[in-house]
Amino acid sequence: MDETTQLIIRAQNGDKSAREILIENNLGLVHHIVRRFMGRGYDAEDLFQIGSIGLMKAIDKFDTTFDVKFSTYAVPMIQGEIKRFLRDDGMVKVSRTLKENGWKISQANHAMDQELGREPSLMELSQRTGLSMEEIVTALEANAEIESIYKSVYQSDGNEIYLVDRIPEHKNEHEELMNKMLIEQLLNELGQNERMLIELRYFENKTQVETAGALGISQVQVSRLEKKILLRMRQELLV
Repeated sequence: MDETTQLIIRAQNGDKSAREILIENNLGLVHHIVRRFMGRGYDAEDLFQIGSIGLMKAIDKFDTTFDVKFSTYAVPMIQGEIKRFLRDDGMVKVSRTLKENGWKISQANHAMDQELGREPSLMELSQRTGLSMEEIVTALEANAEIESIYKSVYQSDGNEIYLVDRIPEHKNEHEELMNKMLIEQLLNELGQNERMLIELRYFENKTQVETAGALGISQVQVSRLEKKILLRMRQELLV
């Protein structure tokens, strides 16, 4: 049994000193997650306090019999607490800069859709607008959240529906955008051959044998490298 697990058991049994040690040891995790929610009109210290509540809930609810790291369990708990705060606090306060960025992105998206005959990628939008991918994602999320959920929209058949009926669809779009940005960041940290291996396996759906042929190595080597790379990418998510 590792030290963290021992501390959690003690904390759940009422040991305040163990609880304080756990909180102190994981405050870096809260800071890391809070950075993802910056630029939405809220003070970092306020979000940090809310995230700390999520951390304390994770300590109280973590099941030590599960074969999973505490940090893996704590991350969604902290994120969930902050997201609930943003949702329950009402309309997100959008700065003038975010509004201007949102307008710039909207104009670029429309123009490129006409030029390319398809939706532009996040990278293409970044190149057109001069904004970073993170700035684009932040502006899209912030401007989307201030729309009334009861705003009427029209379907292709001319029938009127309300925006609230399309919320799941928009949530999935934003989550997909965030995931793409995160994956791109992780891939950029890999070596050339490592990145090629991941792209062949997970973007081009090549088998390990096909990937081995493309890289000039054995299937066994591909298998070992793949596991090693994926493990490192997972660890990067928790840094």
